[in-house]
Amino acid sequence: MGRSARVVLDSSVLLAPSARIGGGGGVTGEEEKEDAAQVALRPGAEALLRRLRYSNLRVAICHPEGLPTNESGFLERTANMHCFGYIPLKPPSGSDLLNELMLEWSTTNSCFFVSSRVDEVLLSELQNNNWTVIAIDNEYITESSRVIHIGMLQELLITLATSIKREIGSSSTLLVGYVMKQSREDDFAKRGAFPLYPSKNGLIFVPLSFELPLASQLQEVDLVLHKITDEIINIDTNPSISFPKGISFSMGMSEIIRFVEDHCDFCIIDPFKNIYPLLNRLQIQEILVRLEGLNTEGRPKIRAPFYLKAENFCVSELQKKLPEANLSFPLIVKPQVACGVADAHNMALIFKIEEFSNLTVPLPAILQEYIDHGSKIFKFYVIGDKIFHAIKNSMPNASHLKSSSGGKPLTFNRCTCLSKYIQTKF
Repeated sequence: MGRSARVVLDSSVLLAPSARIGGGGGVTGEEEKEDAAQVALRPGAEALLRRLRYSNLRVAICHPEGLPTNESGFLERTANMHCFGYIPLKPPSGSDLLNELMLEWSTTNSCFFVSSRVDEVLLSELQNNNWTVIAIDNEYITESSRVIHIGMLQELLITLATSIKREIGSSSTLLVGYVMKQSREDDFAKRGAFPLYPSKNGLIFVPLSFELPLASQLQEVDLVLHKITDEIINIDTNPSISFPKGISFSMGMSEIIRFVEDHCDFCIIDPFKNIYPLLNRLQIQEILVRLEGLNTEGRPKIRAPFYLKAENFCVSELQKKLPEANLSFPLIVKPQVACGVADAHNMALIFKIEEFSNLTVPLPAILQEYIDHGSKIFKFYVIGDKIFHAIKNSMPNASHLKSSSGGKPLTFNRCTCLSKYIQTKF
């Protein structure tokens, strides 16, 4: 897609107003340390910098000459920490106000200077060199075709994304809005999965902000990538309730759900109706059982693990029901609710019937045959007609697990946790 866009963030949009303490002449070393300790980023700036670091944009932080040393030092350290450029601007005299790096960047199509302070001479010089100025919460900056006014720092990313898409001007470039918890977002971003400048397949990614009106953001993006389960606030564990009934989502996610329901042609990945069955392990089992009915002539047959839904762990009852369900030990025991509650991943591996006594796995539960798979599982992902797979570490074979159980059920939270424990033990 050509060379990446450039973004320069002025100190006025990053530093909290309370940080402007001053640090000029006449202060002692101790006073300077105290001043430095009080310099801080404004609300929302830390999240912005974290996202820009892995955005596929060239980013720099600048400040005007004469900034107190505690603030300029703080900005330089912040720039270095995020692998950004650091630009002390020249004094406002002469005709050449721009740093050499900024002049070099001017040769690209998409250059953005983000500021909330008024410096008409600098802003004029920037516009003369093909820069677009994004003015945050400052109505006094001169109106111009190359000045974009926004009210909040939180609007910056979607403003950059829509501006870059517009400048590229290609109908094949798609803007993807995404919603997920921060840890998940950070993991994807560090692998370069969320570029703000188009990837080789023409995708621009931008986080949807619940601090801004969602309707206007959803009208800007072409599709939404979500992890809806990250936004579950509460879930009714009553087994008679069919999801999504009984699920409470965050206000932001609830608004997205309503928007999608009102715009049936809007692209959402994955459709919500495909996610709801996966919140219930009983429904997952029923889906897997239906795979046995597929036409597999000439191909290996697929069989779902044998299972039993348990309303209680009464030993005498289970002794009768387990053989009827073709179940034999060892068994893996999982809560029926698959996510959205704190103990949804509390599981146990059972090696004999007596181990059901005092078992703490939440009820109702799904009892499933444990199938040896050599500590590896293959996870398949399907997008349209494309199929991808990944090989993941998993739980060891039953004989290894039994030898480490000490005659008790092995209880754990998530299969990955048990896998790491066993790998360390053996």
